[in-house]
Amino acid sequence: MDHQGEFRRAALESGIPDDEINRFCRHLRLAIGLSGRGEGSPVGHIGGSPRLPVGMEWPSAGGVPLPLLLSVDCGALPRVDGFDLPVDGTLLFFVHQEKDFGESRADPGRYSRVVYVPDGTETAVAEPPGPSCVGERIDVCAELRADLPLWLEEGDEDEDWHEFWEDLEWDDMSPFQQRLARYMERELPHLDELRSLAHGLWPSGAHLVIGGYADDEATIGGITAKTLAGGARLSYLDEDALRLASEWIPLANEGGVYAEYYTKFMIRHDDLAAVRWDKALTVTIFDAP
Repeated sequence: MDHQGEFRRAALESGIPDDEINRFCRHLRLAIGLSGRGEGSPVGHIGGSPRLPVGMEWPSAGGVPLPLLLSVDCGALPRVDGFDLPVDGTLLFFVHQEKDFGESRADPGRYSRVVYVPDGTETAVAEPPGPSCVGERIDVCAELRADLPLWLEEGDEDEDWHEFWEDLEWDDMSPFQQRLARYMERELPHLDELRSLAHGLWPSGAHLVIGGYADDEATIGGITAKTLAGGARLSYLDEDALRLASEWIPLANEGGVYAEYYTKFMIRHDDLAAVRWDKALTVTIFDAP
């Protein structure tokens, strides 16, 4: 389906100029929300036991078995332009969240694995090496959702700020933030309408998302620590940090849960297109006081 065309037609009908629609669409990404409360046939499951190729051992790291986070049938997912997921086969996501969180500068993939099982592969339900490797199975359905970079998203309904802007006065903004603010004011005067239109066409409150953006402070910090020399970190308000974050896309993005671990599997666009699953990295976060 031509999702960009669908959005463009709706925006033009709302009286928004074509060139402004083009600018907005450069930032708009469609993602796939996965929810146990969704409608339609299941496309995969959170937790449970995976089907692994016959003869394949349960993924582990240094003798430590990696729990299954998600299994998803790529052929059952809605297609998204510009997002090069396989057209069939199964993607399995394994991660030991506590160890991945404790080793924030670990080699990418040390405590996680992305396993791709092509269609036609002989598989069997894997026997877990321990009870902690298999959580409660929750079948999930898929729906499209609109995603924008954090700096273009609307703030909290009850506040006039969000994580990126923090209600800053002009003089308190960095030069980079000031350039973004000018860009939104001058180049996207109908931003509120465009944003509402996109989220209206593709709404989703799913807790687990494939694709879209993951450019919050914790995720950018994790990516830079695992990819820059010496485990360096960049502020997520830094232009170089946001440029780096735009090069990565979430393969599986868990939403935040207070006082629990949650993980984001990230991969560069070119590695995804070349099916280099070993290049994926994880950022595991734990929110607590």
